[in-house]
Amino acid sequence: MSRWNELTGGTSGQDYAARFEALVRSGTDVDGEARFCAALVPAGARVLDAGCGTGRVMIRLAELGYDCVGVDLDASMLAVAREQAPELPWFQADLTRFEPGLLGIAAEFDLVVAAGNVFPFLTAGTEAAAVERLTAALRPGGLLVAGFGLDEAHLPVPPGITLPEYDDCCAAAGLTLVDRFATWDADPYDGGGYAVSVHRR
Repeated sequence: MSRWNELTGGTSGQDYAARFEALVRSGTDVDGEARFCAALVPAGARVLDAGCGTGRVMIRLAELGYDCVGVDLDASMLAVAREQAPELPWFQADLTRFEPGLLGIAAEFDLVVAAGNVFPFLTAGTEAAAVERLTAALRPGGLLVAGFGLDEAHLPVPPGITLPEYDDCCAAAGLTLVDRFATWDADPYDGGGYAVSVHRR
């Protein structure tokens, strides 16, 4: 069982969405991930939101003109995404066994984004498989962007994969590190408890 399912039981979609709706009402900027991705690839590019959750990042990217596909394992999160943007393609799938062709999706994505602590929430020991499957969905030269917490202050679950371990997974999948930041606002990474990593196929 994934750490996400252990934490939520796969029933937290409405609660998760409500939390972000409250942030928006308070004036908090919740579009940092989408803005970060939009700075990397031009409008019209194909983007896979891996672990899309309730669709917050992907919906904003679609509004900005990107050709988006969302994938998540949690049916409760996908239900919210489909309710908020029924016109967009949402698929239920396990990232560690993700094969776009089996879902009727063309591969060759320009960018795959895994925001919201996707990798620390995976079942321990499956991170390399997820990186391998997401890399296979990229076109040559495409980018994998992942942001996740590295310590207890930045995670609701015990810390899982470390940055060196993540980089090793990426290298094994044929990816090269392009850049790393401390936030989705592209602040320089200083060795802190959260990192946004950009790798290229």
